[in-house]
Amino acid sequence: MASSSTNSFQALVRLLRYAKGYRRQIITATLCSIINKLFDIAPEILIGVAIDVVVNQEQSFVACLGFETPQEQISILAVLTFFIWAGESLFEYLFQVLWRNLAQRLQANMRQDAYEHAQRLDMAFFEAKSSGQLVATMNDDVNQLERFLDGGANALIQVGVTVLAVGAVFFVLSPLIALLAFTPIPLIIWGAFFFQRKAGPLYNDVREKVGDLSSRLSNNLSGIATIKSFTSEAREAERLRDASEAYVEANRRAIKVSSAFIPVIRMAILAGFLATFTVGGMMALNGNLNVGAYGVLVFLTQRLLWPLTGLAQVIDLFERAMASTRRILDLLEEPIKVKETSDQPLATPVRGEVTFDAVSFHYASSEVGVDGINLHVPAGNTLALVGATGSGKSTLVKLLLRFYDPESGRVLIDGQPINAVSLQSLRQAIGLVSQDVYLFEGSIRDNIAYGKPDADDAAIIDAAKTAEAWSFIDTLPQGLDTPVGERGVRLSGGQRQRLSLARALLKDPPILVLDEATSAVDNETEAAIQRSLKRIAHGRTVLMIAHRLSTIVHADEIVVIEKGQVTERGTHDDLLDANGHYAAQWRVQTGAV
Repeated sequence: MASSSTNSFQALVRLLRYAKGYRRQIITATLCSIINKLFDIAPEILIGVAIDVVVNQEQSFVACLGFETPQEQISILAVLTFFIWAGESLFEYLFQVLWRNLAQRLQANMRQDAYEHAQRLDMAFFEAKSSGQLVATMNDDVNQLERFLDGGANALIQVGVTVLAVGAVFFVLSPLIALLAFTPIPLIIWGAFFFQRKAGPLYNDVREKVGDLSSRLSNNLSGIATIKSFTSEAREAERLRDASEAYVEANRRAIKVSSAFIPVIRMAILAGFLATFTVGGMMALNGNLNVGAYGVLVFLTQRLLWPLTGLAQVIDLFERAMASTRRILDLLEEPIKVKETSDQPLATPVRGEVTFDAVSFHYASSEVGVDGINLHVPAGNTLALVGATGSGKSTLVKLLLRFYDPESGRVLIDGQPINAVSLQSLRQAIGLVSQDVYLFEGSIRDNIAYGKPDADDAAIIDAAKTAEAWSFIDTLPQGLDTPVGERGVRLSGGQRQRLSLARALLKDPPILVLDEATSAVDNETEAAIQRSLKRIAHGRTVLMIAHRLSTIVHADEIVVIEKGQVTERGTHDDLLDANGHYAAQWRVQTGAV
């Protein structure tokens, strides 16, 4: 296994590769950070030069530049100091603006890219990954990277510039003192990377615990009705407390390691400072070192060594950011299994003929699926799929929508293999009404018009009437503008189901898929929807999945699926005459046993 430091630098390389479009901004911000630090170091040098002017006057270093009197020398140093401070202030403003704007732009684009990539991933990814972990990656991890770019990147650059620039001045003035002052630096750098290697895995664990905590919060808030109904508030609060404490404990371990850095390094810094202070002082007293140079060395020793104490915080911030970067980029690099293989649209007008040609598919997690399914639905016909839970009915719908690709066989619409047409044109031709209705937070109008945002109120109302939804919408004080709440929590299950049906109808697809579309409605509403389905089915292909056999008696063909295979097929009357599994289920549901 690669070391944490290697992983962190690999993550940095991956980040720079991702951010290649920001290369100009990164270079400009880096240059401003470097120039600012050079200006920041210059006043210490000027102090030494000023001491040299006061002590040596006409024999000072500045006098050699053509300024003969001490007054002229002090004046020119004052002017130079003004411009240096002004330059430092200017470039500090510039690097802060550049780094912070870069952080904002990069984090916004990275979050957007991560979300857009996640939307293209196949359903198997979302079934294996918790939504809380994904939200933590796109939100908290991206924000962690933003915090590093806001300040940590500049700090890291300026520490490097300080070592190089101050080191150059030291070796020019006194190689011996330079060696003494720089002796602790290898220890400091080794210590920084030692702690970084120790902290890296700990911060990876911190990021995982953040994801677990986000997942717990998301699941609990989504399932608050279930929690209340089972009076499980105390138990869930305890489970959340456990997840929160796990996060605190992971952070505690990381903090324990990172906090040990400064006390250890402080003693190494003290050794370097004392060496410069005492040895340089003795050399100045013996006349082997200019007094002004001694002043420069003393001031620059602190300028060199003390910022290195901040290396711990910078490394800490760097490690947190790289742990987050790995998670973000891993998501961005997650392979898309159901790929866009063609930009060719379905041939128009789409008639709606659907064919499953020897289709087989199995879920990796359970090996459940379908085997060698052959089905043909002529355009404009209604096909009903029945069978026990887990028999493979919904799997066929997912294959038709290309949520998954079959392992073998083909799915065709109007004779065209669906993997030979664009996903957009395929899914635009299909309207799905699922058993698990999802409504977006917003108004009833927003949700019905979701598949056709430019629809006018007349079309929305017509779809609502066809779906038997207008009768309840019209009684609401705000009508179409009524907020549905998160996931439609303000509506009943039947109302949500009818809005879902209206949403699919407004889309006006040539193929309509009803996956247990009447499972959450009462008998009266079901009867109303059955009446509307006769109108809905006219001129379009309908695939119905149903446990209530009363909803499919008028289907052109009914197919019974058991354990992923077709066991019976025919009209309602044909299957009753066959006296098989379908007939047995019909007798159970109608009480004719």
